[in-house]
Amino acid sequence: MKIAQLLHNPGAGDEEHSRKELMALIESEGFVCRYASTKKNDWKELKSDVDFLVVAGGDGTVRKVAKHLLNRKLIEKPLPIALLPSGTANNIAGTLNIPADDPQPVVQSWRTDQRKRFDVGLVQGLPKKQFFLEGIGYGVFPQLMKEMKEHPVNSSDSPEDKLRIALEILSEIVQTYQVQSCRIEVDGVDYSGEYLLVEVMNIRSIGPNLVLAPAADPGDGLFEVVLVSESQRDGLLTYVQNRLQGVEGDYWGTVLKGKSIHMQWEGVEMHLDDQLIKSKKPRALQLTLSEGLLTFLGAG
Repeated sequence: MKIAQLLHNPGAGDEEHSRKELMALIESEGFVCRYASTKKNDWKELKSDVDFLVVAGGDGTVRKVAKHLLNRKLIEKPLPIALLPSGTANNIAGTLNIPADDPQPVVQSWRTDQRKRFDVGLVQGLPKKQFFLEGIGYGVFPQLMKEMKEHPVNSSDSPEDKLRIALEILSEIVQTYQVQSCRIEVDGVDYSGEYLLVEVMNIRSIGPNLVLAPAADPGDGLFEVVLVSESQRDGLLTYVQNRLQGVEGDYWGTVLKGKSIHMQWEGVEMHLDDQLIKSKKPRALQLTLSEGLLTFLGAG
């Protein structure tokens, strides 16, 4: 039987209860399951007989595990990642068509050993080399992250309530945010201009489940570059407000594809996945893709 190493972010609630339920679910599908909490320090100690990792958590937990895998030695056994999404947004799982509401068929799908290669974005120009799984960008989303930190939601709020609050704040930001200058080249073509949003994305959605790059495929070797100018402000606002009203859909704005991105924003705040980064001065960044560095199980 294959050995699954469960890496669980217990979050709020009864950790022991969740642990038992998750292990029982995985073992019921014929896998041997070992448990580790990502809140403890020993979760990185992966034994050589493990066949795959199971990440039970949100996008931040996926990034934490991915960072550890990317830092492992090349001679070590490559390990695919299976997801049991239980975060607020679950944007990575959404792009991979892995549902968060019913884990049973997700675990069953692991038996087919269907795998999806997942590219990793690399960033040069910051004090340290960085990577991203979801996206990197400027404008309204870093501002949203900043305001959410200043007015944190209650940890007991449901994921739906947290997403609604984020959308409400974002709606206000989109209405008032001043466009800023951004020098940007995509595969050598200049798209510099003034924008309220610049996002270089590896997956379909960011933040509170906003599908800004509906055609994104994290295994195609290409970034999706989303640019929102002043003339497109109303379109983005309408999309955000529709989402607040429960209207599902994608945002169809300016989306470019490319492998190599050079960009510099006139401001000093940016985001890298779920991290808000503030520099002392504007920085010129170079973004490249490293294809297929990660592998996910059960992706649709």
